[in-house]
This record gives sequence, structure tokens and C-alpha cells, in this order.
Amino acid sequence: MKAAICALACAFPLFCADPPAQDPAVRPEPLRETLVVTGSPEPVPLEEAERSVLLLPVRGKALLFNTLMDVLRLDPSIDLRQRGANGMQADISLRGASFSQVLVLVNGRRMNDPQSGHHHLDLPIPMEAVERVEVLRGAGSTLYGADAAGGVVQFITRRAERGEMRMQTGLGNFGSNQQRISLAGVRGPFSQSLALSRDFSTGFMKGRDFRGLAAHAGTNWSNRLGATGVDLAFSDRAFGANQFYGNFNSWERTKTWMASIRQNLGEKTEASLGYRRHTDLFVLHRDRPQVYTNHHVAGSWHGSLRRRERLAGNVSLFYGAEGFGDEIDSTNLGRHSRTRGAAYGLLDVRVLKRFSLSAGMRAESHRGLSEWNPSLAAGYWASSALKLRAGVSRAFRLPTFTDLYYRDPANQGDPGLRPERAWNYEAGADLRPGAKWRLQTTLFRRLDSNMIDYARFSPFEPWRAMNVTRLRFAGVEASAAWQGGAQVVEWSYTGLNGSAAPVAGLQSKYAFNYAVHSGVFSWTANLAGSSALRSRVGAIDRFGRGAYGVWELSATRAFGRVRPYVQFGNLTDTRYEEIVGVRMPGRSVIGGVELVWQASK
Repeated sequence: MKAAICALACAFPLFCADPPAQDPAVRPEPLRETLVVTGSPEPVPLEEAERSVLLLPVRGKALLFNTLMDVLRLDPSIDLRQRGANGMQADISLRGASFSQVLVLVNGRRMNDPQSGHHHLDLPIPMEAVERVEVLRGAGSTLYGADAAGGVVQFITRRAERGEMRMQTGLGNFGSNQQRISLAGVRGPFSQSLALSRDFSTGFMKGRDFRGLAAHAGTNWSNRLGATGVDLAFSDRAFGANQFYGNFNSWERTKTWMASIRQNLGEKTEASLGYRRHTDLFVLHRDRPQVYTNHHVAGSWHGSLRRRERLAGNVSLFYGAEGFGDEIDSTNLGRHSRTRGAAYGLLDVRVLKRFSLSAGMRAESHRGLSEWNPSLAAGYWASSALKLRAGVSRAFRLPTFTDLYYRDPANQGDPGLRPERAWNYEAGADLRPGAKWRLQTTLFRRLDSNMIDYARFSPFEPWRAMNVTRLRFAGVEASAAWQGGAQVVEWSYTGLNGSAAPVAGLQSKYAFNYAVHSGVFSWTANLAGSSALRSRVGAIDRFGRGAYGVWELSATRAFGRVRPYVQFGNLTDTRYEEIVGVRMPGRSVIGGVELVWQASK
């Protein structure tokens, strides 16, 4: 069976060996001269970044990925722990950080949920709306504020460049069914894009069915003040949560609304305002909802004013002010709200291909307390092919409303919790021995204090949220990428070791659930110009859990406007759990076709 599946997947792009079409199925991204915006106050070439930043392109490759979770799994420093298929509920960890210590952004707007870190990846954007994903590994609070202790994951949406319409439909096992459509148009200074997606499945086991809907609209135009951008997005996900939170056939439905606007005021100043609303309906017993039901409604707003001053030809000063607000109305947590403000400044010195230095400080005030988050990072080109970089930064995380106020017979929150704090140190090297090769390595260390965990001293006690101890994480990241013509081969590895100051008799629930070893091997190729193939093999070994591997394979081919595709998941039919007690799907397949209409640029 495995051999037949592999043979079919490999043969798919090859059995039609007619002359290549003009529009390739996938456009390989060059290894150089790619701009990134995460981890820097303004866009810089990826090779000029002083921090460990990874760029994961999505645009033009959507037929090779089923969900954005598949894209995130290309980074071994990301430990993605899914409870449901297709990202119905997923927790994200970076370098061993908890899922509440990773900041998730969409076009610079915060997606972190004040209720619980379980909802940070409840993204109201279809994959077809995403241009790329940028991952900042390590603390990022100087630029982004609270919750960026382990790192930042930012989803950048695509901007319309010409008139276009794409329609996609697919079917698969487990009753999988998907429909997706994206539209784009440009007229004078205006550009508009719209993307919608619908996915549902009867589930690979009883009580694991799901239905998902997402929509995103992006509008951009130029005016007298400067460039303006507006984002509107919505998602609705209902899913069977059998075994998610214990031995119960549960059910859950979440909805997310997002609206944001950003306005350039001349060439030096940008103002922005964003709002996110999230609802969570949880039913413990699906067939007996009267036993236990929770309904949470959370809202967050974020406003910022940022400015840039060019002090000299290669020296710039960035500074600004931001405001934040969170609120919740919950049957379990009650009604609560909080606000905070921040101001920051960052000095950037940059001599391209020679030297770069950034030094910044941020003060963020919450309930009369101030968190000071400095950062210092430098890059030095030892030669035209070798760059050395190092950095140190401080970050903090505010307790979620669940940490503070949640109560049930097995778990108790604590309103007196203190914010978590973390120092991040790293040093690395980037080597480009030739036009086709890119080699990278990074050594890092994170020191956490006031770590929030659910802990207890006896198995007869409930788990209680508390600032339990200090944690220490140290690790290494290494990667090698080769691009030859239309083929890209990448290998990457992350190793991690954690330790804690012991507390006699204390049992921890979440602190030590990190990946000790994680590796990814991926290959993407354009075959005959109009066919594309992607293969990914990922292996992970979590602390105290044992190792497992998962193989994915997908292929597509362009016949003019018609583009069939096939995607295989977990080809080896591995039995594994990313969350203890929550079984993940076995071998899966989904296939379909995309229709494309494009206007000339």
C-alpha cells in the first residue's frame, strides 16, 4: 500500500510529459535578496538580519500545502501541537517556549488571545490570502511588546498586483471536502483582494468531525497622506473535540473577527489601529450539553504611532507609542478588562555587506508597573560569504484571563499571578559558499523567571496556576539549503535542553513538554516547467515521550488555466500524539483541481 501511494504521487507530475507550459506550477524563491519585516523596524534583506529570522513563502505554492499548519511545520524550531486536523485547534511553541510565550501577528496586528494561548492560531485568514510567513526566533518584546518571549510568527497577506480569479475544489478520505476562491483586482491607485475557504470532514474517528470557514478582504490605495491599507477577516470553526480535554466526547466552536487600518503620514510616520474579537463555545459532553458548557467572548484592540528619522546616511532612529486593551465576558471566567501603554526607541546603524547594529529599549506599563525590555543585536560580514551575528534581548508575558480566573474541580487560576520574564541570548553564522548554497547555525539560551505553570504537590490536589520556578533552555539550530534551477532541497535541525530550579515535591503539568530533537528534510521541484512536487519528512523527539516521524507528499501540474493537485499526509501511517492523549490522523489523501484566470499586468 505504501509503495503504491508513493509511486502514484511521484508519477503524477511525470505521466504528462508534453512541452512545459509558460506559467510554472510553482515559482522557486531565490535564496538571496528577499525582504523581511519581522524583527526589524523597517524591511531589510533577509541576509542583513541580525536575528535568527526564517521566511516561509506561501504564495504560488498553495496547491502543495493543505493548511498553514503544513507551512509552519517546515521550521523545526516550531513545535506545533495540534488537537484537531486542519488546524482546528493548534498550540505553537518556539525554542521550548510555552504556547502563550509566542506572539502571532497578521500584518503587524496581534492575534494573541487574552482568554487562552490555545486560540493564538485561530487565524481568520485563508491560506490563499497569505503571501509568506516570517518567524523570528527568540525574544521580540522591544518591538512588539508582551508575549514575544519565545519568538514571533507573522503572517503577511498578499497584495493584488493584477486582475485574477482562482477557484479550487477537492475531495479526500475521512469525508474531506474543500472549496476555495480568491479574487484580486487593480485599478489606478487602488488594489483589492478577497479570499474565502471552506473545509469540512466527517472525521478520522468518532467525534473528530470538523467544519471551517475563513474569509479575508484586503484593500490598499495611495492618497495625499500616503499609503493606506485595510484588512477585514472572519473565521468560523466548529469541531468535535473527542478526548481533547480528557475522556469526554466534547464539542467546540470558535469564531474570530479582525479589522485593522494602517495609514502612512508622509514618508516617516505610520499610524495603525486594529481590533480582534473572539468567541469560544465549549461543550464538555456533546450529547449532553446541559452537563457543562462554557461560553467566552474576548476582545482586543491595538493602536500604534511609529516614526522614523534618518540621522545620517547609514544611521536611523525609530520610535513610537502604542496602546493596548483586552476584555472578556465569560460564563466561567467572569467579566474583566485591562489596558496598557508603551513607548519605544531603536537606533539602527547599517552598512550593507559590512556591519549592522541595532539597540533598542521599550517601556510598557500595566497596572502601575513598568516592564523594561532592552535589546542589542549586531551583524558583521567577515567576508563576502560569511556573516556573524549575535544578540541579547529581554521579553515578558502577561497572564491570560484563563491563568488568572479559570476554575473547575481539576484546575484553579490565580488572580495574583505575576508577569513572566525572559532573557534571550544568541549567536550565529550565515555562510553562502556559492550562489546555490545557504548554511546557517545559531546557538541560543533563554532564561525564564516567574514562569507560569499549572502545578501541585499531591495527585489528590487540583492543578493550580502559579509562578513556580526559573527555567533555563539552551539549544542549537542548524540548516542547509541548496537551490539548483527549479529544485530546492533543505535540511534543518533544532536541538534543545531544558532545566529548572527544583522545588521539593512540586509536580509540573506543562513546563517540560518541549521537543528535545526536531529535524525536517524537504524537497520542492518544478518538473518539466509546469509540474511541481513537494516532499517533507519531519521527525521529532519530545521530552519523556519518544520519537516519531511523519512524511508528507504533494504534487500539482499546470495545464494552462487548469491545475490538478494531490496531497498525501502521514504516508507512513504513523500513530502519534502531539498532545498527550489526543490521537492524530493516520494516512490521508486529498485531490482536486484549481481553475485560474489572470489579466495581463
